[in-house]
Formats: sequence, C-alpha cells, structure tokens
Amino acid sequence: MAQHGRPGGRRAFIGSFTAAGGPGLVTAEIAPEGGALLLGTAVNDLPDPSYLVLSPDGRTLYAVSETAEGAVAAYRVDGDRPELAGPPVQVDGSGPTHLGLYAGHVLTANYGCGSVTAVPVRPDGSLAAKPSGRLQHTGSGPHDRRQRGPHAHQVQPDPSGRWAVSVDLGTDSVRVCTLADGAPSVHREVAVRPGSGPRHLAFHPGGTLAYVVNELTPTVTVCRWDAEDGALRPLAEVPVLPAAPAGDAYPSGIVVSPDGRFVWTATRGEDVLSVLAVEGEILRLIGTVTCGGHWPRALAEHDGFLYAANERSGDVTWFAVDRATGLPRYEGSVPVTAASCVVFG
Repeated sequence: MAQHGRPGGRRAFIGSFTAAGGPGLVTAEIAPEGGALLLGTAVNDLPDPSYLVLSPDGRTLYAVSETAEGAVAAYRVDGDRPELAGPPVQVDGSGPTHLGLYAGHVLTANYGCGSVTAVPVRPDGSLAAKPSGRLQHTGSGPHDRRQRGPHAHQVQPDPSGRWAVSVDLGTDSVRVCTLADGAPSVHREVAVRPGSGPRHLAFHPGGTLAYVVNELTPTVTVCRWDAEDGALRPLAEVPVLPAAPAGDAYPSGIVVSPDGRFVWTATRGEDVLSVLAVEGEILRLIGTVTCGGHWPRALAEHDGFLYAANERSGDVTWFAVDRATGLPRYEGSVPVTAASCVVFG
C-alpha cells in the first residue's frame, strides 16, 4: 500500500462503530485514476473509533472512542498497518464524537456530557497519559428531547490557528476558545437560532466566513468570521432541502469546496447530499442528489471527489464533482459496516 507523507502517498482512513458490528479503523488506498477506494487493513483495538483526524505530517492518526467512558487514542500510520502509539487516554467525558488538533493538544468534543477535553500531544505525536484540562459547557435549548443540556458535537481550530471553535447542539451555540494553562477557556460564546441544533461548522477558505450545519432543522447558518478578534457573527439561515422533509431530517456533515465556490451538506433522514452555491455572503441551494446509501453520517472532499460515510447501509460512497455546477455524480462504493467518517492525508 502506498504510504502517506512520501511521494505517491494516497491513503484514506475510515472510522466505524464497533458496537454496531463495524470493523474499527479501516485503511484504504485511493486508486491512481479517479477517486475509488481500495480497502486495506482494519484494526479493532479501540471501541467505536467514530471520528478521526490526521497529524499535519501524516504519520499519526488520532481517534475518539465514542463510548460512555470516553477516550482518545493515537495511531502510528507510517507503516502498512496502524499501530497504537500508547494506551488510549480517558477524556473525563462521555461520548466523544469529534476531535481536532489545536496548539499542541488534541481536543475532544464530548457529546454525552457536553464538554471539551484537551490532551497534550508529545513531540513524537503520542499522547500524554492524561488530559491537561476540560471545559464543561452549560445551557439548554427548546427541543425537549435533544436539548435538555449541553451536547458538544464538534471542535476544531480556525484557519488562523489562533482559536478553537466548539459547536454545541444542546445549547444552540458556538464557543470560540483558547487554551489557558492547558485547559480550554471560552473567549466568546455565540448564539444561533434557538432550536436549530448546530452540529458541525466548516470555514470558507477565504478565512472570513463560516457555515454551521444544523441538525434539528435542515438549514445552514452563514456566519462572518473575524480571526483577529475571534468573533463569529451569524448572518443568515439557509435551507439545505428544496421542500419540507416528511419527518426529522437530521443533517450531519458539511464541507466547503477548496476553491470556495460551493458548500455541500449531508442529510440522513432524506439520504441526500445538498449543493449550495457561495454568492458573496449568501448561500443558494442548487439541488440535491442521493447519497448512494442510507444515513450519511459524515462527508469529506478529496481531490475533486466527495465521499459519504453511510452508517446504516454500511458503506462509503464517492462522487465526482462537476466543476461548473458543484453537483456530485455517483461513481462507486465500498462496504464498511457502520461507517462513521472518512479522512484523507
């Protein structure tokens, strides 16, 4: 298998829910022509590695363990088979569902308890034995079942690297954070529309806009982003479906095209991918296409192709993107039971 981090390296990593029969962490090679994935090895030494992030040098992969106990692990991926770079580290939070690299730490978004945990990264890419700090979110929202308390769903650095942003579905807000003595600290909390249920945020490559996909309503909130002040300002809310859904829609992933012309979202209840055109500070819905499976939990872009991890149909589908319209065209799929995310180096 070709190795990432060296000339010709073209690899993908797929997370899955082992509790639902998933194989754990799966490696794949990207075919030399086109975006097809060729499945390689799988390792299942970490329960429910539902979300992954790769180090900038491509040699270390970090994975959450989305369990009640909650943990994060580092893998060496500069060989043919991922190898744990030490034991998983407990994050002092339940159900970590996302993670990001920020200021020499791995940050985990702990959905179950609504917190963000920081774990130091050692110089060799491995993790410290325990977290250096934890930020507990507080608050609630109007949705009786889903918003009785905080539910941190995503955490990631902003493009400048100065800030980390934490998206909380339960409190209808995004927290802009820094690290203080190794602990996440809130710089500013920004409210979105009550009941919208923000899930994930994606930055525009221009660095001045951000888009928040909402899970409890099928919309994207367009925001202006000021990296100097760490200020996020909601501007408008745009639908991701052409008509009202028959039931709960549950949008999930959001991706911005590298050239900044399009935003793509995935919606699980409708099993569709949506295409929105970026027109200044406005988004315009162009259309939707089927995801090629059932329950697209996550969406990723790589080298002109879109990839959807379809959790309930147990596959990863890929699509060639029309450069003029942004519309995806189905190309193929590979079976991965309970697939939850795909990342590329």
